[in-house]
Amino acid sequence: MKRNRLALAVVLLTAWCVAWSASAYEKKKSAATMAGAARNFLAALMPEQKARTIFKFEDEQRFVWHFIPDSMFPRKGLSFKEMDSTQHKLAHAFLSTGLSQRGYLKATTIMSLETILKELEQGKGPVRDNDLYFFSVFGEPSETQTWGWKVEGHHLSLNFTVVSGQWVATAPRFFGSNPGEVKSGSRQGLRVLGQEEGVARDLVRSLTPAQLKAALIDETAPKDIVSGNSRKVDPGKPAGLVAGKMTKDQSEKLANLVDEYAHSLPDELAGEELGRLRQAGFDKIYFAWAGSRNPGEPHYYRLQGPTFLVEYDNTQNNANHIHAVWRGFDRDFGVDLLKMHYEKEHRPGSSHSTGQ
Repeated sequence: MKRNRLALAVVLLTAWCVAWSASAYEKKKSAATMAGAARNFLAALMPEQKARTIFKFEDEQRFVWHFIPDSMFPRKGLSFKEMDSTQHKLAHAFLSTGLSQRGYLKATTIMSLETILKELEQGKGPVRDNDLYFFSVFGEPSETQTWGWKVEGHHLSLNFTVVSGQWVATAPRFFGSNPGEVKSGSRQGLRVLGQEEGVARDLVRSLTPAQLKAALIDETAPKDIVSGNSRKVDPGKPAGLVAGKMTKDQSEKLANLVDEYAHSLPDELAGEELGRLRQAGFDKIYFAWAGSRNPGEPHYYRLQGPTFLVEYDNTQNNANHIHAVWRGFDRDFGVDLLKMHYEKEHRPGSSHSTGQ
C-alpha cells in the first residue's frame, strides 16, 4: 500500500512538472514570437520612423496611456497613418502576437468604428481616423532580455512587458466601443463587445433578490470606469456579491465572463492570468453592478479578485458607448515581474544586466 502511494505521488509530481514545463515553454514561446515580430516591424522602418517608435525601457512614456481620441490626447509612437503598405502589414503581424484571434478581431473592429463615427458626426466631434493607432517599443526586443511595447488609440490600449524573454505582463488592457451597437447602415447590428455585456447581464438576471441586494452597489451607474487611466490602480475595498456565495450555475456564468476578458490574449497568456486568479481564490472574486438592469439603459459592473480588477461601463451616448478594462494590481506594466527579476538577478555581487 505504501509503495502504491509512493508510486502515485511520483506520477502526480511528474505530471505536475511536465505541465509546469509545458506552460513555461509556451509563455517563453509567446515572448519569443513577440520579439521576432517586433524586430521584423522595426527592420522595415526608416530611421526617422524608428526614432519615433523606439524608447528606452525606463522611459516614462511606457506608463502613459489613455483611451480617448488622439486629437484630445496626442500620442507618441508611430501610427498606421505614417506607414507604407509593407510596414502596415508587419505592424498588424506584430499586434496579433499579443492577442488571440478573438482579441485581434475585437481590436481591429474597434479601429474600424472610427469610420462609422466620422459618418455619424459629420466633422462635429474629435478627429476620427482608423489609422490613428500608435505603436511604441521600449528597449530592444529580445528572447532573453527585458523590453516592452504598446499599441494605442481611441478605445484601444494594449500594454505588454516582457521580462527576461520569459514572462509577459499584459495589463492595463482596454477595449471600448462607440457605438456599442451599430444602429443603422451596412454594419447594422454589430456589437464588438456584445459578449462582455450579454454574459454579465445573464449573471445579474440569475441572482436572487437577496443576492441582488448584495451585488447592487448603486442604482445609478458611474459616468465612466472609476479607475480611469491611472498609472497604478487603487483596488479599494471589494464590493458586491462574492463568488463563494453564488450557486454552481452562477459561478459558471462568472467564470465565463472572466474568460471572455482573459481570452482576448493568446491561450498561453490567458491561461497564465486565469491560473493566477484561481490560485488566489476564484471564490474570492466579487461581482458588483450599478445602474439599470434593462437593456439599452445606463449600466456598469466590476469584477474584483485578489489579483485583478475588471470594469465595464455603458452610460454615454444614450447607453450605447462602452468602456471595458482589465487591470492587474501588481501586474500592470509588469511591476511584480520586474521586481521578482531584479530581486533574483540583481542581488549584490550579481553580474547580470538587462542590457537596457
